[in-house]
Amino acid sequence: MNEKYKGIIPALYACYDEDGNVSSEGTKRLVNYYIEKGVKGLYVCGSSGECIYQNKEERKQILESVMQVAKGKITIIAHVAATNTKDSMELAAHAESLGVDAIAAIPPIYFKLPEYAIAKYWNDISSAAPNTDFFIYNIPQLTGVELTRSLLSLMLENPKVIGIKSSAMEVKDICDFKLYGRKNLVVLNGEDTQFIAGRIMGADGGVGGTYGVMPELYLKLNELFKNGQIKEATELQYKITEIVDILTSCKSNLYAIAKEILRKRENIDIGGVRPPLPSCLKEDEEKINICINLINEEINKNCNINVI
Repeated sequence: MNEKYKGIIPALYACYDEDGNVSSEGTKRLVNYYIEKGVKGLYVCGSSGECIYQNKEERKQILESVMQVAKGKITIIAHVAATNTKDSMELAAHAESLGVDAIAAIPPIYFKLPEYAIAKYWNDISSAAPNTDFFIYNIPQLTGVELTRSLLSLMLENPKVIGIKSSAMEVKDICDFKLYGRKNLVVLNGEDTQFIAGRIMGADGGVGGTYGVMPELYLKLNELFKNGQIKEATELQYKITEIVDILTSCKSNLYAIAKEILRKRENIDIGGVRPPLPSCLKEDEEKINICINLINEEINKNCNINVI
């Protein structure tokens, strides 16, 4: 059963209409695009999905649109954490009712809580979707919470905990989770620039915010690793990292840049980003075009696909 989580899983971008409202049409189009690219699954309503700036009903609408297209075709992991337990449990129950493969949650944010309280938060969320797998979302640079060995041990008492999405900058964390977690615990690499390092340390696949603008390259990267072509994989990782570095050097928000690249490369218009995230600025246009050219160049070189 764990095989459905092993592979390339883009973090789905939020799709908005011209008035800034959640767009079901845009969401469905984007999901279809990734299905056609051949990804393993999608991670919905996470950081790349701007979940922190959306209300419960919007997040439900997004997931409903995703499932109308994706159910039974690709793996869907729905991020359901909110700023309080009640809302998180409501989102978890809704996700289970739609038939998602798994739910996921960051730890509680803002207040610094003891580990037993963090574990209770996650277990309460899991209890609202008792028939659905649960992923711990470890992203300490944004939440301020480290997934320690002791906290992981507490969570592994819950049999529904299937894995960890680890976006920590420390690649050793992946080794620790594999070493000290239960057998067959799925660990997904969440830091895009260390995908190959994460896979070498034991990650089963990855979830990433930049997968969405160049899914072909991450699919190829994973293929090279699986085939034991580490030298070729490392060279491609360097190129991907170069692109990511340019993306993250822009003055605009990363997801605004990603959406503009999708619009220019694939003619997929899914709107901008939700304030207070900064929108796409004219001054970043040169860097955007550089990224597009680099992406196309690497696809032509590595994927046997001719793109302009």
